[in-house]
Amino acid sequence: MKKYLLAALIPLVGFAGDNELTDTEKAEGWKLLFNGKTTEGWRSAKGPDFPKAGWSIVDGQFHTESTGGKESAAAGDIITNDKFSKFEVSVDFKLTKGANSGLKYFVQPNLNQGAGSAFGLEFQMLDDENHPDAKLGTNGNRTISSLYDIITANKDKKPNPIEQWNTALVKTDGKKTEHWLNGMLVVAYDRTTDEFKALVAKSKYADKKYGGRFGEWESGHILLQEHGDEVWFKNVKIKDLSSK
Repeated sequence: MKKYLLAALIPLVGFAGDNELTDTEKAEGWKLLFNGKTTEGWRSAKGPDFPKAGWSIVDGQFHTESTGGKESAAAGDIITNDKFSKFEVSVDFKLTKGANSGLKYFVQPNLNQGAGSAFGLEFQMLDDENHPDAKLGTNGNRTISSLYDIITANKDKKPNPIEQWNTALVKTDGKKTEHWLNGMLVVAYDRTTDEFKALVAKSKYADKKYGGRFGEWESGHILLQEHGDEVWFKNVKIKDLSSK
């Protein structure tokens, strides 16, 4: 009996609720980008304020409404107020059937204040089975967790079923960059290499409208994409490595 009583008195270590950090994460330097209650720290990619409609906070989660599936044509994307150059960023996301969205990084909002999404490198979030974009691009480089339209994610990736939560993680030291999906490394590249530049030259980002030297920016914002589909986000957090 005593050993069970003792176990009950030992506090749980390493566990946290949604939009909270564990003591270990705090010690490692992680910071919340979204507290689950307010839009503090975020703004529209097209202006200084948070979108007045289309984005909401429901049960501690960012929620985008279904508005017909067009890219950033309704509420529009949201970006962090701050820019980052070396970091790890993590977000839990839940897609509905046929949904399209993305986590973008090194985002340059000033390069596009017109129609469409802000420019940046993108961790693709997509229902591969039911959204047509999965069959576009080259060799599957528009499927979930791929570097959108540039590098195809590992074919052994394991996305969770639609309507279940997935975890996206992007790690970068400013040059070498990785995409992780649900704890599995699925993309790795160095954005300073000739190989990366050649891949960009074969993608839609070769177009000069994307600002030239796409993806080679020194720093940029973090973005959650509004693509006209219903998507949910929580546990958005970052570890800034720029001082290390």
